[in-house]
Amino acid sequence: MVGHDPLSTRVGNALFEVAGPQLTTRFRKEAEDETMPGDSVLLEGLPGLQSNAVFFLNLVPWDGDPDGVAVQVLRMGINTILSSCEKKGFRSVALPVLGAGMALQFPVSVVERVLMEEVYVFEEERVGITPFLIHIVIQSNDEERHEASDVVQTDKFTQKVRDPESTTMRLVLLGKTGAGKSHLGNTILGEELFATYPSPNSGTMKCQTETKTVSGRSITLIDTPGFFDTGRSEEDLKPEIMSCMTECAPGPHAFLIVLRVDKFTEHEQAVITKIVQYFSEEALKYAVVVFTHGEQLEKEMKIEDFVSQNKNLSDLVSKCGGRCHVFDNKHWNNNQPNNYRSNQFQVEELLKTIEKMVVEKNGGYYTNKMLQHVETAIQKRVEHIRHSMPDKTAEEIRNQAKTDVCNSFLTKLTGIATGALLGAFFGVAAMVGLAVTAMNNVMLMNAVKKAPALMGVSSAAAGEAAVGVAGAACVAVAAAAGGVFGGFIGNEAANDAKSPSDAAQRACEAIVEKGKSLIRFK
Repeated sequence: MVGHDPLSTRVGNALFEVAGPQLTTRFRKEAEDETMPGDSVLLEGLPGLQSNAVFFLNLVPWDGDPDGVAVQVLRMGINTILSSCEKKGFRSVALPVLGAGMALQFPVSVVERVLMEEVYVFEEERVGITPFLIHIVIQSNDEERHEASDVVQTDKFTQKVRDPESTTMRLVLLGKTGAGKSHLGNTILGEELFATYPSPNSGTMKCQTETKTVSGRSITLIDTPGFFDTGRSEEDLKPEIMSCMTECAPGPHAFLIVLRVDKFTEHEQAVITKIVQYFSEEALKYAVVVFTHGEQLEKEMKIEDFVSQNKNLSDLVSKCGGRCHVFDNKHWNNNQPNNYRSNQFQVEELLKTIEKMVVEKNGGYYTNKMLQHVETAIQKRVEHIRHSMPDKTAEEIRNQAKTDVCNSFLTKLTGIATGALLGAFFGVAAMVGLAVTAMNNVMLMNAVKKAPALMGVSSAAAGEAAVGVAGAACVAVAAAAGGVFGGFIGNEAANDAKSPSDAAQRACEAIVEKGKSLIRFK
């Protein structure tokens, strides 16, 4: 629909011919206010249609950028529609080649790629087990669409089975400075590969990755800077978080949350809060709590007994599936394989725990959309480097690709983060950290809604749940919507930036100017 008109596209008019005036009447009732790019309107039970429901979705017209604003809104739309269908209990959904009509003018190949990628993401992240059929509707006489679909499906299948590091377990060490992460990494790998420091207030400052075979298993360990480092702000940690993401892409098989046996204060609890903040609560389903300084345990006491004495610890370990182990990097360096107080014994038990967890998850690893985007970017960069530097080894090529992607994403991350923050402010209804409600300025909100730059077009099609062209709403409050578009604006502004600081400045200026234009428009 163009603006707020469900009849602004050929598909919308075709549906109107079947359903009649009820379509527009129901649309006005369900939509209420004007829709913005990223909004969806679900109409159920329209007369004359074979489908039970139709989604009308608001998209941004094709802007010429295969990874730009229009495509990002399209991704949101597909993802939210699929999620909505599952929540509604629909058994199937028909997705046309969204946006490839005259109104939106997306290239067919771009739409096919985005459709297939988002369907695969939905499949991997889906919680429900009820069968759900997804139809991708292609006109039978459209050779271009058939060819694009074949290429995308072949490429996606190849990408899914050719993980170059599929035989290696990727493990991320998390915890605060002084917990013993680097010592633990050396103990697991059986070699002094990670630098260690005597002071509890000093430690790892940069992400470091090491790969080694341990008892016949290929292990990649990513050591990370400690949370709550003295003198380091969260902004300082962002480059290392980005580095960690590129190093463990497409996702880690396990997070090793490292804590000391002798300490579990509010600071340790805050570490867990930070981990959830950066990696989501889903990460805990792929986590193992690993305690260091095991010599502090009472004689004959096992780590499970120690955990049971502290409710906070017990709750944490429970969220991690009951998985916990204990080491002592100083006192347990004996080679007694069946001795509980032996690092060799604990390493073997830890790796068995991780292997069991991986098997239970059908060989899966923790991932999210960010990690998937990172891996996709790495794969693209790998192909580019392989063609331009054919003499490099596969390992050298991937390492170079990870470095390039890390630098590129870090620059864009600065723009997106700054843009999202300022965009939330201009979205008016924002809540920042559940503590501060941003300015609830109805006049500014109306200006945002009426801004021509933010208006999109869409159409609709049919299935059990039919989906019209759009970016589906992934948030329910204006603040979040503002944040999304602020992020888009910030991202676009940061595209040509040469450094993170340059990106931040460009993003900030772009959002401020957008805000001024919205106020002038009103």
